[in-house]
Amino acid sequence: MGRLFGTDGVRGLANGNLTPELAMAVAVAAAHVLAGIEGHRPLAVVGRDPRASGEMLEAAVCAGLVSAGADVLRVGVLPTPAVAYLVGTAGADLGVMLSASHNPMPDNGIKIFAKGGHKLPDEVEDAIEQAIEHNAAREWTRPVGAGVGRIRDLADGAEQYLAHLLDSLPNRLDGLTVVVDCAHGAASSVAPELYRRAGATVIAIGADPDGLNINDGVGSTHLGPLRSAVREHGADFGVALDGDADRCLAVAGDGSDVDGDQIMAILALAMRDAGTLTGNTLVATVMSNLGLRIAMRENDIELLTTGVGDRYVLEALREKKLALGGEQSGHVVMPSHATTGDGLLTALHLMARVAATGRSLGELGSVVTRLPQVLVNVKVGDKATVAASPEVAAAVAAGEAELGESGRVLLRPSGTEQLVRVMVEAGTQSQADEIAHRIAKVVGDA
Repeated sequence: MGRLFGTDGVRGLANGNLTPELAMAVAVAAAHVLAGIEGHRPLAVVGRDPRASGEMLEAAVCAGLVSAGADVLRVGVLPTPAVAYLVGTAGADLGVMLSASHNPMPDNGIKIFAKGGHKLPDEVEDAIEQAIEHNAAREWTRPVGAGVGRIRDLADGAEQYLAHLLDSLPNRLDGLTVVVDCAHGAASSVAPELYRRAGATVIAIGADPDGLNINDGVGSTHLGPLRSAVREHGADFGVALDGDADRCLAVAGDGSDVDGDQIMAILALAMRDAGTLTGNTLVATVMSNLGLRIAMRENDIELLTTGVGDRYVLEALREKKLALGGEQSGHVVMPSHATTGDGLLTALHLMARVAATGRSLGELGSVVTRLPQVLVNVKVGDKATVAASPEVAAAVAAGEAELGESGRVLLRPSGTEQLVRVMVEAGTQSQADEIAHRIAKVVGDA
């Protein structure tokens, strides 16, 4: 069996390579690894986004969990961060979210949370994969009679989650008019309700899920409809969630995009002013634009960088006990309020900063001047050979010398393919293009 877990759970074509049989096997294995079935009656929280295939996979996951002797608290269609939150409040041993995030509808996925609502480290995912093989060999005794788990529905999960988010609000949003694009996804009901309760006037788009239209031309990967709606309604700004609402991007009142780097900068300055930015430090990945580092330096905030992936941001936040981190893609983590990226929470605090300052989102976001960035994917025969190549090292050094303090070069091997990604940021687009393609040629020849 190849590795099942990718960067964010198990993902695939629903009823293709992601079958109900596989979902059931993952659920059984997760229960044994995370809950310690022997002599213990575990509890699991299960939620999903509105994909049609989620109904099938939810049934399979619940069947797997109860067959392993775990009770299930089924929360229905809710955002991924809501499921993570409810795992903590319910005192559950694990949580399962069925979603493929921003992927198109035919796909689906299985995200698993440990006790407290935390994402799994690599070694726990590996243990679950090994446990799937043990289960296939029938090395466990299945419970019977009263030992079989039970399933019940949590009626007020959405209300609990909304109350939790509103408790984090530093100030009301009265006077703001915002457009919220819900990607026809898991937040289609709760997101507009949240911002209305916080005081904003809300225009909701992409909020009519039918099981088939999730992420279909809307949401954080398709900002066009949000730009149009912001202009049409004369809104102060708009926010776009993805299918499971664990991230968000924004569009300013003038129609300009506000990416994850700018959102993190705005929140970092707000938290610094409030005295809640622990260690006066923001955590971001190496893929964040150099403009973010410059903006933070100019505002006396340290920027700590990690590898690519929100799990590495989370690890750094926990290890250093820091208060804010995220990715350029819009995954933002605020550990004081959430154990994982939460697009609704991020947008709520972004709105609060606009309301508190009286400044437009575009003005607040201008603290970050994004440097032109070029990313070239180079197919290679052997990533290790490229990494050891003196010619590649020399080409990178030459590019860095040419850029000086005004840019940077980053080479990053793909985790799953024989690809090396060459990223260059520079003062001008033409300079970034020229240096990136020059280095890419050397990488391709190595």
